[in-house]
Amino acid sequence: MNNNNSFPLTFGLQKAGLPLILTSGKLKNLCFLIDTGSTHNSLFNFVYEHFKNEFKLLDGTYKTMGIEGHYQEVPMIEATFNFEGKDYTSVFAVLDSEAIRQVQDETGVQIHGVIGVQFLVENKWILDFEQYKCIMS
Repeated sequence: MNNNNSFPLTFGLQKAGLPLILTSGKLKNLCFLIDTGSTHNSLFNFVYEHFKNEFKLLDGTYKTMGIEGHYQEVPMIEATFNFEGKDYTSVFAVLDSEAIRQVQDETGVQIHGVIGVQFLVENKWILDFEQYKCIMS
């Protein structure tokens, strides 16, 4: 991590036109889209199924609006990911999304989940699109 606790967003913006971050540590190389329009975090079903033992399944289901704009009942998990050498834990809705497949087809980048406003607020991350970086506290 560089000295000012920030992570450059330039790679994702140049490669796919999207603010993307990659995980490190045990669940390395998962690619998350940072979405300031998303109120909640999402992890896509194919990732959950592959790494099921790494997540804590929470009781009950949650009714949420998916990326396509339809309400659906989804399981909720608690997940810990490592970004730039620091572990972050948050709650994620497990979604199956046709819209994200279209984004992947258009950009050529496989996206494993969405980091929403919930995560940004909980962890005090600030997106600076003037300098193309994510400031992590």
